[in-house]
Amino acid sequence: MSGQDDPNRQVFAEASGKAPGRGRLTGRRVLVVGGGQQHIDDTDAPIGNGRAICELAAREGAVVGCIDRSAEAAQDVCRSITRTGGTAFPVVADVREPAAVAASVEEFLAKAGGLDGLVLNVGITSGLPLSQITVDRWDDDFAVNLRSHMLYAQKALEVMDEGSAIVFISSLAAHRVVVNQPAYEVSKAGILTLSRSVAKAGEPRGIRANCIVPGLIDTPLGRLEGRRRTDRARVMPFGRQGTGWEVAYPVIFLLSHEASYVNAQEFAVDGGYHVGIVRA
Repeated sequence: MSGQDDPNRQVFAEASGKAPGRGRLTGRRVLVVGGGQQHIDDTDAPIGNGRAICELAAREGAVVGCIDRSAEAAQDVCRSITRTGGTAFPVVADVREPAAVAASVEEFLAKAGGLDGLVLNVGITSGLPLSQITVDRWDDDFAVNLRSHMLYAQKALEVMDEGSAIVFISSLAAHRVVVNQPAYEVSKAGILTLSRSVAKAGEPRGIRANCIVPGLIDTPLGRLEGRRRTDRARVMPFGRQGTGWEVAYPVIFLLSHEASYVNAQEFAVDGGYHVGIVRA
């Protein structure tokens, strides 16, 4: 295999989750909504964005809260973190329920003693095209993908310390309607504008809000989608999908004080796919 065709030429320790922590979030209290790992029928399942964000934030010194609807998923991530010397608390919540949103933030506050970092990663898709989507399925996608983000941001702005940071996770589907799933695409597009609204609301107290836009990432959900979209392999920048760790590192930057003057921005993690960098 020539160097030009070898995707591993561009994979470093950070991309595979093997780089050591550097103390970039020491002393911070970070809550990750949608931090559990989705289980799929794959013996070599990749790490998801949420789990990678939780594990990397802990590795960088933060106390982490992992919110998931599944107690098992949240506990599994937290056990992984504590085994390597980190501190993490599982929090169980169905983000469809407004009362559960506020309660989950309060639960983490009580356990961690404060909140100065929030990552909104939770998301679902009905998988239905426009011709088949129903009102109930549309509303369910929006309840999880957009309304819960608004409610978490609203609650967080009430209780966060000054100088805190919020990071939203959107999707390339917000810009390119190629998955034929309008409820997912539209809700992910809404996150972009919501993140800017939150940035404006938080600015007086020095609370920043930014948005990560992942492209073709090898996560459990991405792998399931990839089984339906076999055309992806021939167009991916660098000849590969990204990893959950490669999404997590920009999140850590935006949470950290390194990004103290970065606000209301959209940060694509897609190898350049959205601007047309594809394989011939």
